[in-house]
Amino acid sequence: MTRPPPDPREMGYYFALAQVGIEMVAPMGLGLLLDYCFHWTPWAMIVGLVVGFVGGLVHLVLMVRRHDAEKRRPPGDAP
Repeated sequence: MTRPPPDPREMGYYFALAQVGIEMVAPMGLGLLLDYCFHWTPWAMIVGLVVGFVGGLVHLVLMVRRHDAEKRRPPGDAP
């Protein structure tokens, strides 16, 4: 028995969730690079870690709220 193909909207939602992980890690990597180039160790990495964590978490919460609101909306109701 085969399963039906996944809904494209749901797949887009899951890819957006994966993007949040990248948003959390990229500022830390940039901070690490700046620490290496300018010898600011460890301050740029710490700032990148905080910025990435807060930014990713805010984006995640907003995305989950929007997804939940779409799930609660009756079918056929325009956004």
